[in-house]
Amino acid sequence: MEQKRERFSSRLGFLLISAGCAIGLGNVWKFPYITGQYGGAAFVLIYIAFLILMGIPILVAELAVGRGSQKSIARAMDVLEPKGTKWHWYKYFGMAGNYILMMFYTTVAGWMLYYFFKMAAGGFEGLDAEGVGTAFNTMLSRPGLMTGFMLVVVLLCFGICAQGLQAGVEKITKVMMLCLLALMIVLAVRSALLEGGEAGLEFYLKPDFGALKEYGLLEVLFAALGQAFFTLSIGIGAIAIFGSYIDKSRSLTGEAILITVLDTFVALMAGMIIFPACFAYNVNPGQGPSLIFVTLPNVFNNMPGGRLWGSLFFLFMCFASFSTVIAVFQNIISFAEDLTNASRKKIVIINIIVVFLLSLPCVLGYNVWSGFMPFGEGSAVLDLEDFLVSQNILPLGSLIFVMFCSWKMGWGWDNFLAEANSGNGIKFPKGIRFYIQWILPLVVLFIFVMGYYSKFFAA
Repeated sequence: MEQKRERFSSRLGFLLISAGCAIGLGNVWKFPYITGQYGGAAFVLIYIAFLILMGIPILVAELAVGRGSQKSIARAMDVLEPKGTKWHWYKYFGMAGNYILMMFYTTVAGWMLYYFFKMAAGGFEGLDAEGVGTAFNTMLSRPGLMTGFMLVVVLLCFGICAQGLQAGVEKITKVMMLCLLALMIVLAVRSALLEGGEAGLEFYLKPDFGALKEYGLLEVLFAALGQAFFTLSIGIGAIAIFGSYIDKSRSLTGEAILITVLDTFVALMAGMIIFPACFAYNVNPGQGPSLIFVTLPNVFNNMPGGRLWGSLFFLFMCFASFSTVIAVFQNIISFAEDLTNASRKKIVIINIIVVFLLSLPCVLGYNVWSGFMPFGEGSAVLDLEDFLVSQNILPLGSLIFVMFCSWKMGWGWDNFLAEANSGNGIKFPKGIRFYIQWILPLVVLFIFVMGYYSKFFAA
């Protein structure tokens, strides 16, 4: 007998958890340094435009597939596809995407946890810029240390999921997300009040489109397009599962817009924290991925009360990364629930072992296996795993969702529209069918091709 689908206890729970799945390192780590690299406010405006044009429609499609099927991606297309078609083959692609994402995400979440404890314990006090950089490299060279923190993340987040959707995932994530939002506001106000921080606010909030020429307009457009696309975690069914946990009282377009607003708010607030601090202490905001782990501890070292503010910052980073890990773990658990009759406890225990073992290559890629450089000098296992997800599974998965919801040979436009517009709230516009059916797939395909071009062929 099929289990009755568990529901969220409240709309707030659905919105915060769905946003929590999207909110993560892409918002609080990647978004600030990419914005810094590509000129600040002008890049932000382009990013938001692509988020509206691409992100929201794909998000609605994924939510609709989840709610329409009442299943995870492991069974969703089996339920909705026309007889004789093979859309359900995507299940293997989608499930693999969730596991591969966790193969490196758990390790980076472990870094955040380690930095929180190290900052709180005063481990960065008295270190100069070179010393902070050495501390990061020392952490990477210690497989035992990284494995320990990665395991804590896996056990903690699966432990929360083991309590169930309402009692565990919803209850804990709601508190964590509200704390995250409160911490961001406090840190942003603190950063804005720093002496010399005004220049950072101007860089971040006052567009200078002339500066885009310096970086190359096409490169900036592609960077903004890619960041807008990947920030919502769309394409692997990670969002579809939360659609299956909600009723039909609300239309999905309004919910997708609210999720996107929350996701974008966190990204924008991360910039409000980082850029004034960088300008106040003469730090280059375009330093790239090292901005958080190497540059910001130096900022906190020079800031009055820096140990406290640094600890709060990395606590917020932990909350951001944990929100995604918990959401994806819930998705992974739902695969087994939809495909087997195993108990939740058994599913959790098996997946703790599986995810732990799958996460080890990323940990070892910086030390024991450091000789393996898949993309040349300086690259590691993490770069390969991120490439598989970011440049392959996410765009191709989103392409499949869009085609499945708009093409006659799939679920079809009428079925999608009926599901998306069921309930009160903003309706998905009927008049953009041509855009959804043809233009959006071509744009997604363009992202996929350009990702390969920039990775392997660009000078």
